[in-house]
Amino acid sequence: MLLQYGGPRADFRSSDPWRVMRIMSEFVEGFDKLAHIEKGVSIFGSARTNPDDPMYGAAVETARLLAEYGFSVITGAGPGIMEAANKGAKLGGGESIGCNIELPFEQGTNPYVDTNVAFRYFIVRKTMFIKYSSAFIIFPGGFGTFDELFEALTLIQTGKISQFPVVLFGTHYWAGLVRWLQSRVLEERKISAPDLELLTLTDDPAEAARVVAEAYALQLQAAQARAAKGRTR
Repeated sequence: MLLQYGGPRADFRSSDPWRVMRIMSEFVEGFDKLAHIEKGVSIFGSARTNPDDPMYGAAVETARLLAEYGFSVITGAGPGIMEAANKGAKLGGGESIGCNIELPFEQGTNPYVDTNVAFRYFIVRKTMFIKYSSAFIIFPGGFGTFDELFEALTLIQTGKISQFPVVLFGTHYWAGLVRWLQSRVLEERKISAPDLELLTLTDDPAEAARVVAEAYALQLQAAQARAAKGRTR
C-alpha cells in the first residue's frame, strides 16, 4: 500500500526504502519476462463479463484474429474479458500473456495464460502494458478499464509515447462517453479536435484487428526509415 494510514509517521517513512526496492524488483522481473515481445496488443475490459455475454465472444474472436496476424495478446490475466482475450490468443496460435495484480477481491490467473507476471503495484503493471503494446483494445469495463484508457490517451497526447491505436470496442457502451467528450470537453476547449482522433470505435472484431495490423505496419515502416536515415549520417 502506498497510502498512509493513521499511526506513527516514523513507521511509514522507515518502510519507504524497502517499498522502493520491491517496486524496483517488480520492474526488473517484468522487463525480464516480457522483453521478448516484439508485437504486443493489450486488451482490457471488465472482469465481470460472463462467457455468455456477446462481448466475451467478441473478445475471443478479436484476440484470435490478432494472434493470426502475429501479435502477442496481453491482458490483466483475470476473468471476464481478460480470460476471453487470452483464450482467443491461444485459439489463434499466439502467445497469451497475463500481467496479474494482487487484489483482495479478484480471482486468480485465468487458465488461458501462457506467460504470467504477478505485480503488487499498479504503476509497474501499467508500465508493462504500455511498454510492450503496439495498440490498446478497450472492451466495456469499469474504473480499471477507464484508467488504462485515459492513461494511454494522456501519454499519447503529451508525446510521452509514440501514437498507437486505441480501439473502443462496443459502440453502444462507448458512444455516450465519446459524445460527452465532443459536446462538453471539446466544446469547452479542454481538449483539441485531434485528441478525439486518437480513438477508433467498432463492433467488428475483424475491423479492430485490421486497424491494429495496419497501424503496426506503418509503425514498422517509420522505424525502418529512421534507422536508415541514421545509418546515412
